[in-house]
Amino acid sequence: MKNRRIVIASVLKPIDDTRMFEKMALSLCESHDCEVTIMGQSIHQIPAHPGIEFIPFEIAGRFSLDRFLTPTKILLTLFKVRPGILIVNTHELLIVSVISRILFGCVIVYDIRENYYRNIRFSETYPARFRLPLSWWIRGKEKLVTRLFHHVILAENSYATELGFIGKHFTILENKAIQPKVGRRTSTGVHKLLFTGTISKSTGVFEAITLATVLHKEDPEVRLMIAGYCALPSTRLEVLERIRDKPFILLKGFYQLLPHREIMAEIENADFGIMYYPPSPHTSGSVPTKLFEYMANQLPIITWANQPYAPRVMEQNAGLLWDVPPELLNKMKTQSFYPKRAVDVYWEGKRFSDLMEKLAL
Repeated sequence: MKNRRIVIASVLKPIDDTRMFEKMALSLCESHDCEVTIMGQSIHQIPAHPGIEFIPFEIAGRFSLDRFLTPTKILLTLFKVRPGILIVNTHELLIVSVISRILFGCVIVYDIRENYYRNIRFSETYPARFRLPLSWWIRGKEKLVTRLFHHVILAENSYATELGFIGKHFTILENKAIQPKVGRRTSTGVHKLLFTGTISKSTGVFEAITLATVLHKEDPEVRLMIAGYCALPSTRLEVLERIRDKPFILLKGFYQLLPHREIMAEIENADFGIMYYPPSPHTSGSVPTKLFEYMANQLPIITWANQPYAPRVMEQNAGLLWDVPPELLNKMKTQSFYPKRAVDVYWEGKRFSDLMEKLAL
């Protein structure tokens, strides 16, 4: 690759977001002679890595004026940085990207990590009265502007059929896990349950609380750690109410973004990870990132039979399906998991760096 600067930019993702930093940026640093800049939300401890520059912006709340001003701040910063390739992962930076292409000729790439239309319309993130018009506005913008991009990256296989506006110039790079540097500790029990990632109704946090409560009644040593960020105040109140009299359920993060390294530390020390997504159009075709992370780290999974990824869990003997408590608890205590290392769960860094090499020519 030519010695070019590549900028990876986001509005809501933290500066150390695992896909931007650990996957994309580190893949480029390991494979090519290039300079990488990451722009994202500021965090307490900004990582340091040779060849990567971090440009943080103050945290912008979902409904704050700062969030609407952040794209302009990023555009002004791009004038100084002048990237050869610009990768953005949010619809809010689509117009910023096109302006950058026009003014200084950079290659622009849209890394689609969400089906924004479905997420906004069918989740509880925004007030009900705003969901339909906002989802229409964003999908219209994507249809109009994405055709001006040099390439599109898809974080989900299902997006190839769900998103009719992407054209033919796209590459699927699922949000798979980084190869663990050290193995997960050997489990000494079944009592440490874990729920990670975004804390919301649509990611199954209340099902995790219910499951942990039922298992705790069967075995008082059962504990649940909920590690992640809860963005909606109403959901925070409901979670706190549900666990108010349950000291065996602990929270980590919750009010603020939790560094990925802390989530991985919880995975390394857990006995079982809980995964459940209530059936909804906005998650029907998705493979959660934590599925890859749990399987890559050989953490046994408890899930439900109606989950689209349940067959993958069972085929690789990576976990159990929820059933009545005594039977489930007995299976947790007696069965062994991961007779061999999980397959098709690791980030495809070479495919990504080869793609950037091709786009840079």
